[in-house]
Amino acid sequence: MVSLGTELQDALDRAADGGRISEQEALELYRHAPLHALGRAADAARRKRFAGTADIATYIIERNINYTNVCVTACKFCAFYAPPKSEKGWSRDLDEILRRCGETVQLGGTQIMFQGGHHPDYGVEYYETAFRAIKAQYPQLVIHSLGASEVQHMAKVSGVGIEEAIARLKTAGLDSFAGAGAELLPARPRNVIAPLKESGERWLEIMESAHRLGLESTSTMLMGTGETNTERIRHIAMIREVQDRTGGFRAFIPYTYQPENNHLKGRTQATTIEYIRMIAIARLFLHNVAHIQGSWLTVGKEAGQLTLHYGADDLGSVMLEENVVSSAGARHRSNRMELINLIRTAGRVPAQRDTLYNHLVVHTDPADDPVDDQVRSHIASTALPLVEVG
Repeated sequence: MVSLGTELQDALDRAADGGRISEQEALELYRHAPLHALGRAADAARRKRFAGTADIATYIIERNINYTNVCVTACKFCAFYAPPKSEKGWSRDLDEILRRCGETVQLGGTQIMFQGGHHPDYGVEYYETAFRAIKAQYPQLVIHSLGASEVQHMAKVSGVGIEEAIARLKTAGLDSFAGAGAELLPARPRNVIAPLKESGERWLEIMESAHRLGLESTSTMLMGTGETNTERIRHIAMIREVQDRTGGFRAFIPYTYQPENNHLKGRTQATTIEYIRMIAIARLFLHNVAHIQGSWLTVGKEAGQLTLHYGADDLGSVMLEENVVSSAGARHRSNRMELINLIRTAGRVPAQRDTLYNHLVVHTDPADDPVDDQVRSHIASTALPLVEVG
């Protein structure tokens, strides 16, 4: 049996009990802690945080409406974007966006993620128009969308300040930010994979402004583009530093780089074990962030299910539509019945949640489980043969 040594064991025990560990301790645990010991500690931290509901794991029904693929940032890991004036570029009109919102409501979805490229013509006004129209027709839908990179871009297009852009988005109907565009926050890997985006520090500054203005967010991390272990831990440390000040990050969601159809060409990828270890370390290190989500969409359903034993309390979504990671090769598909079964066979009680992680339906009795197989991921996708709901 591998021995951690007294100091690292103390750090692992402290984190398992909900205490704070240092960035260096997190790095050493990520690199050296035995996998099962790491999982037991992360699960203990999760159970302590969610005492009373620790037997529950959640999912959400949502749709990611990608409104355009036209983008000026040309990130090297992205297979979704098309340069301006490219014949491969497209944008959805407002009627089509609203049709997809209606379909989401019809299928029991509660949340819209509205994300797309950094279109050279789309300023704050474009998003105000879209959000107002969505809220007017479908007030029950939560708009959990965009991220700091989109705010930086739209503010520049409209010639306004960041805080004005955020305030206007909130007034128009934006409920919370999805944390998009974080990728990797440390400078070296960010400059390699997304040299035209704002710095990681600037991304965090914009999120901090949003939190101050009353718009909470999630936080994300893209693993497997050639970053080091030290840079991975620095990424979550940067998130924790902002969370210390604002408390505005509801969740942390790591996901893995997909290798098809992009400039990185799959030269580097994160292994399943690296991903599982990151889920555990995130639960132990981010003591001030409530929720940790396992991304079955990028790592697969079996690995996603395993995250529930390594500190994750949420298995993400039945993603009715998703185009970005699908364009880069993510082929994992699921439906509501399958996600419920994955959670239940992991030894947890499944529950459908809303954006705020309130439990909408707790699936206590399998006899009462939903049986509608239309509630499935990717009912429409530009990356796959089109399959519309009948």
